[in-house]
Amino acid sequence: MNTFKSVTVFAPATVANVGSAFDVLGFALESPGDTVTASWSTLCGVQISEIKGSSIQLPTDPDKNTASVSVQTLLRNVSKEDWKTLRLDERGISLSIQKGLPIGSGLGSSSASTVAAVVAANTLLGELFNKSDLLPFAMEGERIACGAAHADNVAPSLLGGFILIRSYSPLDIIPLPCPSSLYVALITPDIEVRTSDARRILKQAVPLEDAIKQWGNVAALIAGIFKNDINLIGRSLEDRIIEPNRADLIPGFYDLRKTAHDEGALGFAISGSGPTTFAVCASEETAQKVAKALTSTCNKLGLEGRSFYSRINPLGAVVTETMV
Repeated sequence: MNTFKSVTVFAPATVANVGSAFDVLGFALESPGDTVTASWSTLCGVQISEIKGSSIQLPTDPDKNTASVSVQTLLRNVSKEDWKTLRLDERGISLSIQKGLPIGSGLGSSSASTVAAVVAANTLLGELFNKSDLLPFAMEGERIACGAAHADNVAPSLLGGFILIRSYSPLDIIPLPCPSSLYVALITPDIEVRTSDARRILKQAVPLEDAIKQWGNVAALIAGIFKNDINLIGRSLEDRIIEPNRADLIPGFYDLRKTAHDEGALGFAISGSGPTTFAVCASEETAQKVAKALTSTCNKLGLEGRSFYSRINPLGAVVTETMV
């Protein structure tokens, strides 16, 4: 067991769904992200000492915050022997959360703080669990955030890279290669799209023709990732099922898509539930140019928007500081 007094962890933003791969694929970005510090507390259980950086008030009740709920789940899985060794009947864990992601941005805001919290708490406890073993705990935070324990944000934020979720029952996740030449340009308009709202408008029945097209695109997307074929990845983002409904929640979506393609992007899609959108690019130069053009188009639409570009983050959540 280590003797850390506190542990600070950074967990990155993520892009979920990835166009045609609704609910089954996600990837991690280099930045931005959330940072959480876990420290020993004289109070038992889990507490939240502070939340900084959020433009809206987030719950500090440990039973209602995604980060603390995930750490509570972790503690419930600590063995009796380790519980006694760590004196968890006498002390608990306090979380300080620094938000680097806006709420409802489509970049996995709740997932980033949840993942950072469970990794920080696990490290504070002496790494009782392997990193991949923390995923079910982090997924419980997603249940609080949107009503379902999805993994397409938390898994890449935790483990990095591209993650395919083959099954939830049983949980079966598959890390995929990180295409070396892939960059993404992203823009986040200054509006909020709630995941629950974005799920509510989805169709429950899908025409067979659209389903067949979608299956082909998902298969080609995975093939493109393995082959490091950015062109194939780009054209396989086409979403015939989810995007037509969710595009209406994002003002100027089709203008932004046209801008991205005009500037050399190879594909364009909604990140998560939106309003962030992302464009697949074959070089850093193109990604930088696309990001700048997306900001200009967003401003012409009368919206404030933050654009940036990133490579795929292969590491996921990382410990940035420890105090002994």
